[in-house]
Amino acid sequence: MKILGILGAHRRDGITAKMLATVLAGVEAPNQTELIYLEDYSFKPDQIDQKDPVLDELEQKLLKSDVWVLAAPTYWGGLAGKMKDFFDCMRERLVRIDHLGGTHPDRFKDKHYLSITDCYTGTFENWVTGVTDQSFRAIDKVMSAAGVIKVHELVLTNTYGMTELPAAKKQLCLKWGKRLNIVKKRDDSTVKRYIELFFMIALMALLTMGIQFGFHLVPRGGFWLSYGSFVLIFYVLLASILHFFTVVKHRRR
Repeated sequence: MKILGILGAHRRDGITAKMLATVLAGVEAPNQTELIYLEDYSFKPDQIDQKDPVLDELEQKLLKSDVWVLAAPTYWGGLAGKMKDFFDCMRERLVRIDHLGGTHPDRFKDKHYLSITDCYTGTFENWVTGVTDQSFRAIDKVMSAAGVIKVHELVLTNTYGMTELPAAKKQLCLKWGKRLNIVKKRDDSTVKRYIELFFMIALMALLTMGIQFGFHLVPRGGFWLSYGSFVLIFYVLLASILHFFTVVKHRRR
């Protein structure tokens, strides 16, 4: 398995780079790693009659890798320009575009990614306001369109003047680097999990209300209406909460 680190920062030796390097340091043989620094590549958008050769090179690196570690700082509440520019230039390569302009997963479907960002904002402020959320959303939107499956996200706050990673954050980066060793190629089974959740709720509600009915704790009339409405309402509420904490809510500390 090959893990590709992609650094979209202005400095190749900054805090963002050190987080990425620490994650890659956790990868063990026989797995392989490669690091590309986007500032070293003068890529441009493809033209109608000519593809950009630099993008060709980067595209091959992406295709030959199983896991991508995407690292870019957060500037002005958004993803740093070089990484955003990379995503924009790679748009028609990352996805298949139909005749109506809709995007569909293509050759990169079912690969995996881990995202990294950092910011000057203090830990508490970022936890409350989510300054880095927009960076993660930008990455997630592109990866989701390409069919790439999310592994995790790492964030470091209060980085102004910081030259070395805090010990706890360094250990966390190493931990997730080691976890990349056991990432297995799989399909994104999100829809399947929500369907399974629905039937689990339906079964547990039936057993619970059946017991209540047996002990005359619920009215005998309208049992199935009460059961059906309970299952539906409970499922929608629980699924919404799970979606928020697993998809919408991003790491802030």
